[in-house]
Amino acid sequence: MLYHFVLCLSNWETVSICFSESYESLSAGLQNALWKLGGIPRYHKTDNLTSAVKKVGSPEEFTANYQGLADHYGFTACHTQPAHPNENGDVEQRHHRLKRAVEQALILRGSRDFTGRREYEQFLETLLDQLNAGRTECLAEEVKALRPLPPRRHEDFTRAACRVSRFSTIRVLKNSYSVHSRLIGQMVDVRIYADHIEVWYAQRPIETLPRLRGENSHCINYRHVIDTLVRKPGAFENYRYKEDLFPTSQFRMAYDLLRQQHEMKQANKQYLKILELAARESQTAVNEALRY
Repeated sequence: MLYHFVLCLSNWETVSICFSESYESLSAGLQNALWKLGGIPRYHKTDNLTSAVKKVGSPEEFTANYQGLADHYGFTACHTQPAHPNENGDVEQRHHRLKRAVEQALILRGSRDFTGRREYEQFLETLLDQLNAGRTECLAEEVKALRPLPPRRHEDFTRAACRVSRFSTIRVLKNSYSVHSRLIGQMVDVRIYADHIEVWYAQRPIETLPRLRGENSHCINYRHVIDTLVRKPGAFENYRYKEDLFPTSQFRMAYDLLRQQHEMKQANKQYLKILELAARESQTAVNEALRY
């Protein structure tokens, strides 16, 4: 998905890649647009996003996070009414035309495959530069009405406090993430960005993890839990995230071979020693050794 920012007179526009209609995506996209534009318009109108607009009947019109963002930049927040996209018709038309422009640019490119996110971002930036090239005259009129930017950006993340469980995991937005086992029982601060989360402890960042989408997913790093499992190998057999402790197919094949040659308890101990060696030394080197 794309966050799409449009000025209504010139139709100057810019986009940011986002993965959900979250406040973090809205905040990052809007701030990217304002700093690229170099100023702040008097009004900012969005559609009826739940990440920005409270439900009908709520005493507050906007969420606390979005109102804080508006206060930081000093713009007046506005929104369309539910099921009335015509109230933002000029922008809706630009959505349609942008989608068509992206489609045509992909056809001319001859491929929809990109080596990574950065290459796709560069593709979009080039396209937007071309679209904006003929809008300089009207844009100059709009720029005169913009107010200066503040000294710094507003935080484009939300915060959460989490206690590390006995399984060395934390729950963030109904998903599970592993952290180092030395933090079991401790409280950690989590900064939730649009595409990743940061885990802080004692005012220092200790982990940066990809943000999971949806609910009841998990991101488990065997390096976080190996110390605990080596001390208590009996827990490995019924470990909830056992499948995540086979980083490559070679590790899985080695484990299956150990189970064929030894009793379960001994096989688990031997495999955990292999996994510990990968965590301590080099996963790549251990993986290559397992090939032979």
